[in-house]
Amino acid sequence: MSNGVVVLVAVVILVGFFSMQHYGTDRVSWLFAPIVLLWFLLIGGIGIFNIWKHGSSVLKAFSPVYIYRYFKRGGQEGWTSLGGIMLSITGTEALFADLAHFPVSAVQLAFTLIVFPCLLLAYSGQAAYLMNNLDHSQDVFYRSIPGTAVVIVMLVTTFLMIMIMILVWRCHWILVLIFTGLSLIVECTYFSSVLFKIDQGGWVPLVIAGAFLVIMYVWHYGTVKRYEFEMHSKVSMAWILGLGPSLGLVRVPGIGLVYTELASGVPHIFSHFITNLPAIHSVVVFVCVKYLPVYTVPEEERFLVKRIGPKNFRMFRCVARYGYKDLHKKDESFEKKLFDNLFMFVRLESMMEGCSDSDEYSLCGQKTVQSMDGMLSNNGNTRTASSNMDISVSSLDSIEPAKSPPHVKSSGQTSSQTEVDELEFLNNNRDAGVVHILGNTVVRARRDSRFYKKIAVDYIYAFLRKICRENSVIFNVPHESLLNVGQIFYV
Repeated sequence: MSNGVVVLVAVVILVGFFSMQHYGTDRVSWLFAPIVLLWFLLIGGIGIFNIWKHGSSVLKAFSPVYIYRYFKRGGQEGWTSLGGIMLSITGTEALFADLAHFPVSAVQLAFTLIVFPCLLLAYSGQAAYLMNNLDHSQDVFYRSIPGTAVVIVMLVTTFLMIMIMILVWRCHWILVLIFTGLSLIVECTYFSSVLFKIDQGGWVPLVIAGAFLVIMYVWHYGTVKRYEFEMHSKVSMAWILGLGPSLGLVRVPGIGLVYTELASGVPHIFSHFITNLPAIHSVVVFVCVKYLPVYTVPEEERFLVKRIGPKNFRMFRCVARYGYKDLHKKDESFEKKLFDNLFMFVRLESMMEGCSDSDEYSLCGQKTVQSMDGMLSNNGNTRTASSNMDISVSSLDSIEPAKSPPHVKSSGQTSSQTEVDELEFLNNNRDAGVVHILGNTVVRARRDSRFYKKIAVDYIYAFLRKICRENSVIFNVPHESLLNVGQIFYV
């Protein structure tokens, strides 16, 4: 094919690929996995054919003796020729990025059994073909793709690996030194050889990398400033208590799920909400979605629920925790799981309040965990949950700590009745309707800011926020149940 046709086909493939990104990484991977597998099998098969047809003597290249003889014979020209074979060893650094989407075992098996053998066969076959067709050497990848940005990626990956060995794995300094020395000897050798190619097109990926660095820096700057604003402008509990159980508004039937990035305290967007609207829902749940630096969070450990303020305020906090594999996965039943854990929290809290400070308290606590299935089955409106769920009851945000009456029996009866009333109250409000309230803090540059800061914040960061997927999309929130509350923050 001509170069024009190649470019056209590549553009069509890229447009089609990115147009399907909103379906999620898992669905896109299911589509492209057979295509990539077929590609590797084909280039591996072609390599076998070329080795069989043009001579298997090329396999002698796996012996390190020949590379020693090559350098000894070629001298400086042999050293600079390393830039022409960069593509034969690249791609391994991308395995670290793949760990964000696939398990470690899947990456290891795919690379060891498919990718690595097929690439060895493909490059060996090309070498066998070029031994008999030297005039075709102009068609290799060396003249089409600059081998500079790839080497820098390998160097960055090595330095990040060194940081992980020191800070995370806490390896012995001798082991770190050995790894650093061996890696840098190889990579610096290749890096120094491809420096001659910067003026031959190697500057292009460096410019692209610089542009992406600016984008990432602007995104990080805007996100940090927005989070600092929400942290420093949290609403005090004294102000909430001063409003009373009605929060100074009319409490209408229903449940309001207020999404926030804060895992503690009441966000400023809530005060903005109640000072501009005449009513608030009878039950308010602050939902905080956190992404942890782990592969995945088990379903039974995903939600943490606690109460905010006195019981008659009907305010709760729910922290939903996800791993980086769960980041791009739509949670179709997010609302159902949230309410299951909320009901479970109310039951556990009621049972623990009905216990005394004596030995019966610990006994009651043990029975609470053991009889979890029985508790769920007692209420017909309560959704089912896993029997081995590990839920901790916390009262860090509570204003009035629970006090155990002197008589355990009467306390248990009172707590049981209170539990039934609150569960019935929650179910009635759930049936009345659930509204998802999203706080949208818009970051803008001050008027006296420099022009480059205005461009970075008002245009680049605003555009990135616009194209970023919101929680309403990730958790499949119906459009008719969505309410956006906005405020502007100047930096």
